[in-house]
Amino acid sequence: MDLYLGRYSTYIYAILRIVVGLLFLLHGTQKLFGYPPMPAGMGGGGALSGLLLAAAIIEVITGAMILVGLFTGLAAFIASGEMAVAYFLAFQSKGFWPQTNGGGEPLVLCFLFLYMAARGSGIWSVDSLRGKGPNPI
Repeated sequence: MDLYLGRYSTYIYAILRIVVGLLFLLHGTQKLFGYPPMPAGMGGGGALSGLLLAAAIIEVITGAMILVGLFTGLAAFIASGEMAVAYFLAFQSKGFWPQTNGGGEPLVLCFLFLYMAARGSGIWSVDSLRGKGPNPI
């Protein structure tokens, strides 16, 4: 596969970072502002308190930073930690397997953000414009 897609890996990583950053940002805006609308019965946009408010703020800030590629390593490390906490607080107690406890998404995001923390901003990022990237492998 490296023969076909390997030469595009820096571009594919940039697209991955942008898309995941946007989705994480929107995940936070759902909690804070109710937009985009959540599926019926999921809440959102109401008064948040405690850990849920902190999670929403972390998701908006780190999602935006990852999206534009500003201090991606630090932002992704924080986001990875938030997703690990979310998994263990909200899902792990419902069963061992992520497929049955509903925690597959935060678990995947946790490790995806951990990879981004190690890889950095890459191309098409504010960091690369500042001369602090890209960080090719």
